[in-house]
Amino acid sequence: MRHLWSFLAGLVVVPVTWVLVTLGQDGSAGTVDRWVEIGTSNTANLIEPAVYLAVGGIVLGLLGTLRISPLGPLVAGLLLVTPYVGLFITPFQVRERIPDDWEFLGDPLPLRLPVENGTLFLIGVLLLMATFSGQRWRRWPRPVTEAAPAAPAPTEEPTLTDWSPTPAAERDTSPLSLGYPDPDPTPTEPLPRRTGGASPWSAPPGNLPRRDDAVN
Repeated sequence: MRHLWSFLAGLVVVPVTWVLVTLGQDGSAGTVDRWVEIGTSNTANLIEPAVYLAVGGIVLGLLGTLRISPLGPLVAGLLLVTPYVGLFITPFQVRERIPDDWEFLGDPLPLRLPVENGTLFLIGVLLLMATFSGQRWRRWPRPVTEAAPAAPAPTEEPTLTDWSPTPAAERDTSPLSLGYPDPDPTPTEPLPRRTGGASPWSAPPGNLPRRDDAVN
C-alpha cells in the first residue's frame, strides 16, 4: 500500500515542481534584469519568486529524503528527466509540445524555461539517486511490545524444610543445649552461716555410727 501512495505522490509532485520552479526562476530573472535596467534594487520584489522556489524545494525534499517507498521519487525523477532527454532526440518537436503562453495569477508561466536551462534535468537526476538507498525499499521495523511483568506468586507459610541449616561455627554445642545436666551446677540457695564450731557441712550425718562404737 505504501508503494501505491508513493507512486501517486510522485505523479503529483512533477507538475507542482515544474510550475513552482518556473515561477521562481522567471520571477527572479525578471527582477534582477529590472534592477540592472533602472540601476537600483528593491529586495521586496524578490520575495515572491523566492517563496515559489522555497515551496518547490520543500516538496522535493519531502519526496526525496523521507523514508517512504522509493517508487515515488523514481517515477518523478523519470518524468522530470524525460523532456531534457527529448532535446537530444527531437529538440524542436519537444519544445513545441511544451506550452509557453500560460499564466498563473496574472503572471506569465514560461514552462519551457526550466527545461531549456536544464533545471528539471538536474532535479530529476537527484530524485533518481534517492532511489538507490536500499533502506528505503524495506519496511519500517515494528516496535516490539514488552511483555507485562508476571504477577508475583502468593506467599506461603515457611516450613521446616524452608529454613537454611545453621552453619557449624554458629551452632550451640553446650551441654544444656544437647539435653545433658550442667556439670558445674551453681547452688540456687545460699549456704548457712558458720557459727563458731565446725561447719555443719563437715559434721557426719546423725545416722552413721560413732567411731567409739565401731571400736567396741
